[in-house]
Amino acid sequence: MNTPSEDYHALLARHDAMRLRRRILSPTGTDDGARRAEAPQAYDGTADQQLILDCLPLVGPLEGLIDDLYRALFERHPYLRSLFPESMAFQQAHLVEIFRHLIGNLHRTDDMIGRFTQLGRDHRKLGVRPAHFEAFEAALLEALRMRAGARWTAPLGDAWLRMLRLAVSAMVKGADEAIAEPPSWHATVTAHEFRAPGLAVLRVRPHQPYAFTAGQYASLESPLLEQAWRPYYLARAPHPDGELEFHVRARGAGGVSDVLVHHTREGDTVRLGAPRGRLALPAHTPSADVLLIASGTGWAAMKALLQQIDAERSRAFRVRLLLDGGADEGMYDVAYLDSLRRGRTWLTVLPSTGPLTDQELRAMCGVPGRGSGNLVRQQVFLALAPEVSAPDATGVFADRLASAGVPAGCVHHDSTSSVPVTGPGREAVAGALEPAVTEVTPRTTRTGLLSA
Repeated sequence: MNTPSEDYHALLARHDAMRLRRRILSPTGTDDGARRAEAPQAYDGTADQQLILDCLPLVGPLEGLIDDLYRALFERHPYLRSLFPESMAFQQAHLVEIFRHLIGNLHRTDDMIGRFTQLGRDHRKLGVRPAHFEAFEAALLEALRMRAGARWTAPLGDAWLRMLRLAVSAMVKGADEAIAEPPSWHATVTAHEFRAPGLAVLRVRPHQPYAFTAGQYASLESPLLEQAWRPYYLARAPHPDGELEFHVRARGAGGVSDVLVHHTREGDTVRLGAPRGRLALPAHTPSADVLLIASGTGWAAMKALLQQIDAERSRAFRVRLLLDGGADEGMYDVAYLDSLRRGRTWLTVLPSTGPLTDQELRAMCGVPGRGSGNLVRQQVFLALAPEVSAPDATGVFADRLASAGVPAGCVHHDSTSSVPVTGPGREAVAGALEPAVTEVTPRTTRTGLLSA
């Protein structure tokens, strides 16, 4: 049951949301009653995108703009600092990527609304409320004016505000729609085992029911690094005992993964964000050919999918698994995989023999030859562990599959990179936001799977 204080703050948050939404929908951004009665104007993202890109050199680079934004935000509102992790490095880099994505894809308004609606749902676990967006907006304008100096213009400010309010209105909507869903779940670590140097398998038991689908991921927070969250695949299909499994590899000292691997033990607590992801099996397909491609801890997602397939005997899946541990890291959880494939004729584990050529990719994915008239009927699921040289290894590999002729609708993956820029002004967008928004080309990583 909520306390009177909690109910009061919930009412304040809802009031803030309603007031902010009225401001966003108003053509002038005011809270004037006459303006509220008018229908909101159709938003032309392409026009604002071009204006922002033309003037980006005045306020760029984005890294510097974000530094000044946070400086202004915390100077004006010191209490907001508690909503962020102690180290701001990851948060600042994340916001730079969000701005690149937003600017680079502003002409795709519907896609942006969908992405930021989801972002609003996820931000609830950070304690973000609608009033905080107003403070963020003011800090952004201050940073933009400071960096542009005498060359600042009102039309440029209006373009940035319209872009920001498009994103914020979607985030407020997403948070409002998720009111019945907890913003986060507390969980107790029930097991912590090292499976390789710097790699641990954690079992956790949420304190409340946690509904998810095999193939999804969840963000984790440790009390040792408050407000720092990192996503990890759930390595176990839903089970009656309610326990969840995560595979975590430490990538460097001081991060969330390092804390979970080296400074977390049985009995400790963690916090979970809501499950997310696009690796779920087709819901209504009675049978299918499935190709699972994973490297490193991407195996966690495939492990959960295989458990679900094994449990759904009514659906005749034919599955091939290509698993690569990486030249420097090697395989882990081998005993489980060996026991899983024994007696399961529907599962074939493909040998990992090194870099795949485009021709081998086409053959593996069942892409028909020219003039054959056949269609690709196979569903491909990707989960490649990020590498230093290719932080979005999965997205890069997905682009290789597309180039090889695999239809986008047959490829399922969770990519952390920006959506590629398409449509009018593509060259201008790519040039202004280099290097984040560019034509994706194959890159070599330690997994060896991405090399052409």
